Amino acid sequence: MVLLVVGATGTLGRQIVRRALDEGYEVKCLVRNFQKASFLREWGAQLVKADLTGPGSLPPCFENVNAVIDAATSRPAEKEGIYDVDWHGKVALIKAAKKAEVDRFIFFSILGAGEYPDVPLMEIKECVEAFLKESGLNYTIFRPCGFMQGLVGQYAIPILERQSVWVMGEAGSIAYMNSQDIAKFAVKALELPAAENKTFPLAGQRAWGAYEIIRLCERLSEQNANVSNMPPALLRGARNVAAFFQWTWDLADRLAFTEVSASGNTMDAPMAEVYETFGIDKSEITTLEDYLQEYFTRIMKKLKELDFESGRDAKKKVPF
Repeated sequence: MVLLVVGATGTLGRQIVRRALDEGYEVKCLVRNFQKASFLREWGAQLVKADLTGPGSLPPCFENVNAVIDAATSRPAEKEGIYDVDWHGKVALIKAAKKAEVDRFIFFSILGAGEYPDVPLMEIKECVEAFLKESGLNYTIFRPCGFMQGLVGQYAIPILERQSVWVMGEAGSIAYMNSQDIAKFAVKALELPAAENKTFPLAGQRAWGAYEIIRLCERLSEQNANVSNMPPALLRGARNVAAFFQWTWDLADRLAFTEVSASGNTMDAPMAEVYETFGIDKSEITTLEDYLQEYFTRIMKKLKELDFESGRDAKKKVPF
């Protein structure tokens, strides 16, 4: 099977590429910049240049491709907005896959996408789900809650650097999952008949609230966090101001998405049936405690090594 991975340089996409290569798949990666994606080539993947916002560039990517895993999404630093990539781009990708007659199309949505019609990204995800289901392609849709990897920048690094950790409103609990574990499900779905034309939630072993994560990071880092609370009214005010100016519309859409986590609603789902369908044992899934323990152990070891090197260099400069 030849697999095309879209969004291959992202947090989830790179884990899917690594997993697929390890399991013997021939992997193509749809990328816009060969230089930024050079590590994928070093792993053994083939790079094909295309852009979701340029539909004409997509058909050549599907040569000899049997399956697609779409893990792409727009990024805040990019000039393309949510609608350009996550709606128009995905519609073009699905059409190109349909024309190429691929055997399987795997798409990543978000848990609860249909419950927030006023949040652009959530509404778009739901619309893409519907478009894919109506396309006639053999599909599998996954709805993850959130990636553990994102918690490093949100909580761990600010605590280590003694910066403010921002908590928005009455933040709801989220059942984060390691992107490596999510990749297991995605690659397994490629040749699993029971996953055909089905939608599955992907939730970690339990849901965690913001303050629970902060306390865990404090314990593992042996440092106290400087917690700052952002009132929901302030967040909505910033969104409304951004929406007033055309050049900040995409910012307003992203601020709207942050209101999902600040709503107080829990993002979690039962996983027993999913584990059974995919033949994956719950014990194989990384817990948040283990994930952050590994991160802090690694980073604290590195910091100690840097302190040691710094002290040794200082001693060399002392005159005798």
